[in-house]
Amino acid sequence: MDKKLLDILVCPVCKGPLHYRKDAAELVCKPDRLAYPIRDDIPVMLEQEARAMTAEEVA
Repeated sequence: MDKKLLDILVCPVCKGPLHYRKDAAELVCKPDRLAYPIRDDIPVMLEQEARAMTAEEVA
């Protein structure tokens, strides 16, 4: 994932910061507990494509 791209991407729901999880190929919004997939090195920043996360996953 390009560092410059990560610096400008925000959660489309709350506009908060995202955390990159390389092992899972996801961008995570901790407050909303959503994980946005990265497919073919392209972040899919659509709320309906996001995966809901459990509280344990976010911690």
